[in-house]
Amino acid sequence: MNVLIVDDQQYVREMLSEELANEGYGVASVGDVESLADLLNHIQPDIVLLDLYLDGFEGWEVLRLIKRRSPKLPVLIFTAYDSFADDPRLCEADGYVVKSFSGLELLKQKIAELLEQRSILGKMADAQVEKGIVSVGL
Repeated sequence: MNVLIVDDQQYVREMLSEELANEGYGVASVGDVESLADLLNHIQPDIVLLDLYLDGFEGWEVLRLIKRRSPKLPVLIFTAYDSFADDPRLCEADGYVVKSFSGLELLKQKIAELLEQRSILGKMADAQVEKGIVSVGL
């Protein structure tokens, strides 16, 4: 499973990369939006960890960009600010974790949960295709 970290703080990217690699994940990271678009064209992440405050961009815009390109790709907001818990824009994301040392374990747990959900949904979709069941969106 591959994790893409989007955070403008290098030390956060490095710390998360090391922690997640130790958990057995493949990890890529990026610190700016311009590099993100290029990276999404070259790798297939299974989940994105997104900081809401990026130099020059608001994370909500980046979230919408990612979801337009890959609607089923889980995006987990990982931010230092706990004031977004009631923000209606959060419904566009697949989860929200506040950056902290205690939040790191919660982050790992949330990543595992989202990847498990994605795996189950993928298996269900594969089974439907094998049975000839096709869903048509309205």
